[in-house]
Amino acid sequence: MPDVTAGAAASNPHIARYQARGLKGRILSGVQPTGNLHLGNYLGAIRNFARLQSDYECLYCVVDMHAITVWQDPAQLGSQTREIASAFLAAGVDGRKHIIFNQSMVPEHAQLAWIFNCVARLGWMNRMTQFKEKAGKDRENVSLGLYAYPALMAADILIYKATHVPVGEDQKQHLELTRDIAIKFNNDYAAPDFFPVTEPLIFGAATRVMSLRDGTKKMSKSDPSDFSRINLTDDADAIAGKIRRAKTDPHPMPETASEAEKRPDADNLLGIYAALADMEKDAVIFEFAGKQFSEFKSALTELAVDKLGPVGAEMQRLMKDPGHVDTVLKDGAQRARAIAAPILEEVYRTVGFLKP
Repeated sequence: MPDVTAGAAASNPHIARYQARGLKGRILSGVQPTGNLHLGNYLGAIRNFARLQSDYECLYCVVDMHAITVWQDPAQLGSQTREIASAFLAAGVDGRKHIIFNQSMVPEHAQLAWIFNCVARLGWMNRMTQFKEKAGKDRENVSLGLYAYPALMAADILIYKATHVPVGEDQKQHLELTRDIAIKFNNDYAAPDFFPVTEPLIFGAATRVMSLRDGTKKMSKSDPSDFSRINLTDDADAIAGKIRRAKTDPHPMPETASEAEKRPDADNLLGIYAALADMEKDAVIFEFAGKQFSEFKSALTELAVDKLGPVGAEMQRLMKDPGHVDTVLKDGAQRARAIAAPILEEVYRTVGFLKP
């Protein structure tokens, strides 16, 4: 499990306060409710949410406000929000000890985001590579929300003065923006250490899971082929079928890490095995070096069914009980607001807004 350095903790009074309570800090992380959660979402984020619970105070958010930066079917958005919350619970997040909620139930996120819109600089936003990728060539026709949502992401984190955020490679730039906004706010309003300079938590093997049909492309729910991904709700037969049909090459299993890197489809499957087994990839390569892909796929199937089967079954059970999931989200939102509201009030006072 990653940790901050002693130097970072010593220079961050927000972290020091949690250390005094036997914790490493406060975490905020979110997942968009866009449906069809897959293996990449699980290994890259959701599995880690449960693993962080003993060391951090955790807030896990379904970011439905981020989702509507591109059009969402209102009839599906609610059910997809429940699906993400169900995944958090099924993966082992304790919704009584920690906080699970959906973003739109806590208006302080949007209120702080407006202030951050006025703190962030246009040049900073123009450098956001994810906007360029999502907008493509039709930048003039995308929503203002898609352009500005990194400021909302910063507000998601800082409305709770979160000290840490688990990030994958594609979110590192957004966390850097959050840190820039925190520093500028603190400087602009002569309020040293008002907001923490949030630290990243970066995880190891298979945080970037690639398509089962093309090892050079990221696993994605938008891929037209369902065989390109393992969905969290897939049953054992579906998992087995997808691994059996996963793209490989005509050679035996790689014998070295350098050989694996030159064979993206094999490298992807090795990374998935390593992550599911909590092993180093080098150890997996050593175990299966020179063996046939059929033998490796058989072992990977057994492992994937063992690890993912209980999560998928629990997700399915929870999704059939929307009332329970809604209760978890409502309770979480109330507890989240109890943290966020005093911080926003302090922000307003610092900015100079009059109280009603």
